[in-house]
Amino acid sequence: MTNNFPRPGGLGKIGYYMLRTTLRKLRQQYYSLQLQQNFRRNFQHFATLAKDDGRFDVSWSDRHPCLNDATPTTDYDRHYILHTGWAARVLAKTKPTLHVDIGSSLYFVSIASAIVPFGFYDYRPAQVPLPGISTGTADLTKLPFADSEISSLSCMHVIEHIGLGRYGDPLDPTGDLKAARELRRVVARGGQLLLVAPVGRPRIMFNAHRIYSYEQVLEMFHELHLCEFSLIPDDTAEPDLIMNAPPEMAASQSYACGCFWFKRE
Repeated sequence: MTNNFPRPGGLGKIGYYMLRTTLRKLRQQYYSLQLQQNFRRNFQHFATLAKDDGRFDVSWSDRHPCLNDATPTTDYDRHYILHTGWAARVLAKTKPTLHVDIGSSLYFVSIASAIVPFGFYDYRPAQVPLPGISTGTADLTKLPFADSEISSLSCMHVIEHIGLGRYGDPLDPTGDLKAARELRRVVARGGQLLLVAPVGRPRIMFNAHRIYSYEQVLEMFHELHLCEFSLIPDDTAEPDLIMNAPPEMAASQSYACGCFWFKRE
């Protein structure tokens, strides 16, 4: 249903936008009503079919409507599925004897720990009762490790939050710089750091996250050598994960996901 009204000016413009908003809400309500009616019909039909099965009670009081999942393809969070898959493949390739992660996705930690033993540390500690994982508490601005102690380290989609208070940490405009200094400090000679952060037009979207330029990330980790830069771009028409992306591509993004594989030489 498309409405192509001419766009008036002045007070008429206010009325035009009010009308557009009202029509949009009506369309949403109509669609929601259709979904509910379809759910009721499917429930009644399924309850009739289930009588021949007999294994389960099918009661209207037990219903749990999921009305928006019948999509032609499976949607997923491109940042979090692809950057963790990227990192797991680096670990499968490098096979460290122990990998330490600071604050990254628990889905990544729980799965990748089947490849290599993990030490997982977070400002808000998590208990993960799986073999191959030890957990602890860590403040990324004051890591509990000695200089050059960690040979394989990751910190993914974390550093952009430090100092914004979102997760209960103290407000600090330079919290991310302190975190970067600590990550650099603890990486051993010959060791690696997998760092993931939003890239694009540099800005702070308080209190969610920072977005960095490619150059800002490299400056924060200037003591380390960049082995690989891969990119999950804004534009879904592009390949979902661009391996060895040209650095200049980051500048054209708004909120892309930069995957940086650093090593200390």
